[in-house]
Amino acid sequence: MKKIFLTLFQVAVTMGVLYWVFHDPHKRAQMWDALKKANYWWVGVAVLAYMAVEVAAAIRWHILLKVQQINLSALRVSGLFLIGMFYNQFLPGGTGGDIMKSYLLLKETPGKATGALLAVLFDRIVGLVAIIAITGFLIALRYDWLTQLQETRSLVWILLAVLGSSVLMLLTSFVVSGANLAQKLPQRFPARERLIELSAAYHLYAHHWRATFAAFGVSLVAHLCTFATFLFVAYAFQARVAVLDFFAIMPVERTISALPISFAGVGLREKIFQVMLHGLCDVPEAIAVLIGSMSFLVMLTCSAPGGLVYLLYKPSGQRGHVGLKEMRKEVETLEHEIVEQE
Repeated sequence: MKKIFLTLFQVAVTMGVLYWVFHDPHKRAQMWDALKKANYWWVGVAVLAYMAVEVAAAIRWHILLKVQQINLSALRVSGLFLIGMFYNQFLPGGTGGDIMKSYLLLKETPGKATGALLAVLFDRIVGLVAIIAITGFLIALRYDWLTQLQETRSLVWILLAVLGSSVLMLLTSFVVSGANLAQKLPQRFPARERLIELSAAYHLYAHHWRATFAAFGVSLVAHLCTFATFLFVAYAFQARVAVLDFFAIMPVERTISALPISFAGVGLREKIFQVMLHGLCDVPEAIAVLIGSMSFLVMLTCSAPGGLVYLLYKPSGQRGHVGLKEMRKEVETLEHEIVEQE
């Protein structure tokens, strides 16, 4: 029932925000005119930039897998990664890709269930730490500029609230891990199992700090290339925005559109750009909305091949494919077994 209510809520928010953004016929006419005048060479450059994001993220995951002594062929690793990218973009919630990667990786690495699951988990953690670092730097550098208007100030405060919650979560998990408190938590303690998994991941990757720092560095590249993807789309529509200003806006969009409020951030992304780019950079509202929509289309285009890979992918030792529900159940069962062993 919770999933049903969440899905209905996401549908309502997505449809409501899309109507809010696109209902004005004058704005739609401006969008159509901008699409006809756009320089699509820059969209091509944006596609290349997002392909660089995928390459960097795949390298990060490969580094983390090597720490776990999981040695898959480059073809298998690339296939698993593309499948994860596809389902992260096309499934609500943004975690379907992690379930897919975890399940298929378990099938490829019999006897290494712990290492496989921790690699997927720590991949998320490293990416989170990198975006927190970039966001903290950019917000500190451009805070006064970003908060000069009431509308933009509200969005920045939402960003800071989410960022603060993430930092608090990470610090708590570090303290629990460092003091070996995870196993001592009551059985009904919220997120107890996740804290035990994080503790195991921290202890393992702390002993391989060079690989961890390399993964962090690659994560920085991946996030900056994502920002560049959106910037190149802005260039396609002749939006005159300074690089630093545009990059300072990107963490606001990336963070808020990632919240499980709408499907894949659809609608929210466009509204955020409309508020931020129009209010702070004098970009016409119609152009600002198009930047959000076209950038999302670029990401979908670059992620779409993962769907074909999944159809052709044959997990080692398994015939055919199973449903996401069955995958989720098996992964959760293994996670529980791992926690009990720790």
